[in-house]
Amino acid sequence: MWVYPEIRFLADLVSYHASRTPGKLALLYGEQRYDYAALEAESARVANALLAEGVEPGARIVFFGKNSADFFLALFGAARAGACFIPLNWRLAAAELAQVAADAAPVFAIIEREFEPVWREVRAAAGIVAGYCVIDDARRLCAWSGGHEPVPPKPRLREDDAVIQLYTSGTTGAPKGVLHTHASFNHSRLSEHLERAFDWREGDVFLYALPNFHLLGIALSLQCLYNGVALCIQKQFHPQEFLAGIARSRPTLLVLTPTMIQLLIDHPDAGVTDFSSLKLLMYAGSPISLGLLKRALGIMPCQFMQFYGQTETSGPVSLLRPDEHDLEVEQTLKSCGRPLPLIRMRVVDERGHDVADGTPGELLICAPSASAGYWNRPEETAQKFKDGWYASGDVAYRDAGGLFYIYDRLKDMIVSGGENIYCAEVENVLSLHPAVAAVAVIGVPDPRWGEAVKAVVVLRERMAVSHEELLNFCRQQLAGYKVPKSVDFVREFPLTGTGKISKKDIRAPYWAGMQRSVA
Repeated sequence: MWVYPEIRFLADLVSYHASRTPGKLALLYGEQRYDYAALEAESARVANALLAEGVEPGARIVFFGKNSADFFLALFGAARAGACFIPLNWRLAAAELAQVAADAAPVFAIIEREFEPVWREVRAAAGIVAGYCVIDDARRLCAWSGGHEPVPPKPRLREDDAVIQLYTSGTTGAPKGVLHTHASFNHSRLSEHLERAFDWREGDVFLYALPNFHLLGIALSLQCLYNGVALCIQKQFHPQEFLAGIARSRPTLLVLTPTMIQLLIDHPDAGVTDFSSLKLLMYAGSPISLGLLKRALGIMPCQFMQFYGQTETSGPVSLLRPDEHDLEVEQTLKSCGRPLPLIRMRVVDERGHDVADGTPGELLICAPSASAGYWNRPEETAQKFKDGWYASGDVAYRDAGGLFYIYDRLKDMIVSGGENIYCAEVENVLSLHPAVAAVAVIGVPDPRWGEAVKAVVVLRERMAVSHEELLNFCRQQLAGYKVPKSVDFVREFPLTGTGKISKKDIRAPYWAGMQRSVA
């Protein structure tokens, strides 16, 4: 059943390839190159260094830094030591990080030099006395761990041990530590192996610039390394640098969020970039508008595949496969696809009963790769994970052909005059207007209806459109009660640490001093 039966624990994937293709490129970061033999040896040194610091199996260690080869040495080193690895969101403020650190209670930390002053604030605010080491591109992790043996330690591990703990973005409340086990990652790899849309080939290269503290980056990089695909690592995502990376590294695989795709194709260099090396662009992380998807499909001559998943699912649970990306069938392009092998999805009403096809309800997911729950939050774990099903918090429906469609987050749904209005539906319509670069639809207070629909819009460069033009555009395609009552124009949107539009922050000024019924 398993792709590689020898791989039971996360770091086994390094050992597997190191024993069979030791000289094969695994990581490329600037001038740093690690084949699988070097990745095996250096991650073993990190594991032994952590053990020498008193890190015991099950203990939490944090990594506070941007993308680098050292990130992966730390990740696999922690896994080899039996520790649970926690990448911190370096975009957060010190007060927000202190909340996460206090919850995680790490016993050791690996800190990138530029974040050391922030980490000192975090340690003081969270009351953490754990030690830490400091790294940068000049003083790499091997300078700290280099005196230790390159032989992997052999702690007692169980497949249901937590190996990575990722914190949710906190868009609807305090961040929660989502537990991922060796088994959950292994089952995710099995689902992907049984899925025909994934086609790994010798010589594939993945250009990696996703945030390392987010499941999208973690899951896809592990998926690539599991399948022997080289990672070409960029410190963080900048459109110009990423386009230059495509020209220089000639990747075959990309994974981007819709926000990244928009920044990429809007950049002037996109018009002179050679995208011919690309085989597949996967996108995920948040819903994509029809207008953006159509533009991207016209610019990049490769296959597109959307996948849907959440931090709690350890990887994708559904795919809109390349052969379903047909510009002549716009309805299908709105879908998040069908479940991967071994995964089931249901749509239910408020009482947990299945609803008919075409009827919106909450999406439930049954996946062997699902998280073990939330760190130190048994009540919330019991609430979200019931009888083998994970309650996603997403409003969805399934069509008669078996395709699933994400309407919106339950928390983002607008209730206006007793009618449920799904923001994503209105956003999809507005995204098709040629002057609209990006749009967020929110509910704002209304004395008569409780909430009114407001569109907040970023316009494309050198383009203009009036409020009334946009509202008329919506009236042609939406029921009257769904049409925004007002439009605000802004230059840019606030983003969460994971690069999603932060509707919580967009809504805040309109709801100041008031309590929103749908939080």
